[in-house]
Amino acid sequence: MTDTATVLARLADTLESRLPANGGDPAASYTAKLLSRGPDAFLKKIGEEATELVMAAKDNAPDRIVAETADLWFHCMVALAHYGLRPEQVLQELARREGTSGLAEKASRPVN
Repeated sequence: MTDTATVLARLADTLESRLPANGGDPAASYTAKLLSRGPDAFLKKIGEEATELVMAAKDNAPDRIVAETADLWFHCMVALAHYGLRPEQVLQELARREGTSGLAEKASRPVN
């Protein structure tokens, strides 16, 4: 089995290379094109992919669930790259929460 953290790190490195500030070429790369359009473009894609995942789950379509989850994760990673964040930070946060009741974790968050 492939080390998931390594796959995510490699993908993050590729996404970072597609940032406009790093010379990402919108004519040559879907990711560079998405990033060059700014947050509205990739945030819209996150919403679309989340909806497609929900629809696949409601249809109980395992292959589509996996594919749509991959699409959602990809676009979330585009957002991370845009904001200068890394998937390792998300994994650290998940590790921090491991073993904590979801109800207790949510209750510990500041109220906005």
